[in-house]
Amino acid sequence: MNSPAPGDATAGGSFYQAHKKVYPREIGGRFQRLRTLAAWVLLGLYYVLPWVPWDDRQAVLFDLPARKFYVFGLVFWPQDFFYLTWLLIILGLSLFFFTALAGRLWCGYACPQTVWTEVFLWIERKFEGDRNRRMKLDRGPWNGEKILRKCGKHLAWIVLALWTGFTFVAFFTPVQELAGKIVSLSTGPWETFWVLFYAFATWGNAGFMREQVCTYMCPYARFQSAMFDRDTLIIAYDGSRGEPRGARARSADYRSKGLGDCIDCKACVHVCPTGIDIREGLQYECIACAACIDACDGIMDKMDYPRGLVRYSSQKVMEGTEARVLRPRMFVYGALLGALIVAFGVSLSLRTPVGLDVMRDRNALYRALPDGSVENVYMLRILNKDTAAHRYVLSASGLPGIEIESDAQEHEVGPGEVYSLAARVRAPADVARGSHEIRIDVRAVDAAELTVGREARFLGP
Repeated sequence: MNSPAPGDATAGGSFYQAHKKVYPREIGGRFQRLRTLAAWVLLGLYYVLPWVPWDDRQAVLFDLPARKFYVFGLVFWPQDFFYLTWLLIILGLSLFFFTALAGRLWCGYACPQTVWTEVFLWIERKFEGDRNRRMKLDRGPWNGEKILRKCGKHLAWIVLALWTGFTFVAFFTPVQELAGKIVSLSTGPWETFWVLFYAFATWGNAGFMREQVCTYMCPYARFQSAMFDRDTLIIAYDGSRGEPRGARARSADYRSKGLGDCIDCKACVHVCPTGIDIREGLQYECIACAACIDACDGIMDKMDYPRGLVRYSSQKVMEGTEARVLRPRMFVYGALLGALIVAFGVSLSLRTPVGLDVMRDRNALYRALPDGSVENVYMLRILNKDTAAHRYVLSASGLPGIEIESDAQEHEVGPGEVYSLAARVRAPADVARGSHEIRIDVRAVDAAELTVGREARFLGP
């Protein structure tokens, strides 16, 4: 009987392969410049937006206690939650569209895990050196230099992580107020918790877990294949051109030796942030950062070979057939995405900061009054979504001689307030027989553009 191999599950070992730290080498190139630009833009927006003033407040602020959500000149209330749902649908469809078009663009250029990992790697290189120096430092004994470099790196990481946590909370608590609380050590329990929690998550994910988040924790890597087809642009190694691979001198006649263009330098492996070999084909760990393309193009330039041994391509092109970038699914995704974006923009532009709900009083269908008119009672709810209080008046239309009354001629509604009132609508009996559609309008006395109306049903004998 054979003995179980070391590490076998039957021998009490682990089912999981031990993690090996990845040491990605720094690389330049056109795609790296795009990723750097994306990181600067995204991090700039994240860190700068809370400090941008807008009127007497900050430009972007999600004030949960007051139930107000400020986005530059717009103010959203809980009743506007459908805009968030709408926006999430747009973002989800965008993910499908761009993934079907060019693979994991989100992962490689815009994912927070990727962006912050790149920043943490940059700090690590400043303290510990390039790839070879970092590997040598980790293998070496703990001495004064190693302790100094490691402590300096982690101190810089922690400062950046704390600033990240502070910025996150600053989207929910006014940044100047939050800064004053931190200086005076008077932050509340929830503010303290979220600053420290978000800082710890940033420090752990970007500093230690890195590619493991993409490989094991992120669900996108698992279901991305459902969005791909054979025409999707992916990062691919041209095996027909590169194989058989092998080392050679720059001036060697490698064709006569039966070699392909790949010199097996492993530069594409050394720059990969997830540590995979793109020459083994498309793998779910690939985040489409295109670092391997930049690395391989640099080697091809040095060898005086054509670029593109590793490039953006598709499975069809790699198999020698013609690819179709503009295919039916792209038109469907694009049309739906464009329609949703246009409709979202139009809805925002036509949005008025006043809402109205009209509900008939179901206790009585109608009442015949002594003066010969017919009365219906409605419950109205006026929502003032503006940042200032307004006085509103009521009006009704749809029948000759129709009138509307309430307990007061004008109704003052505070900012963000939902104001309820009973309204009595009357019409002459000779025109109110049967069922009629009427319209009830609410208009702000001090701002005529704040007008909203709702249809209602008026019942008579």
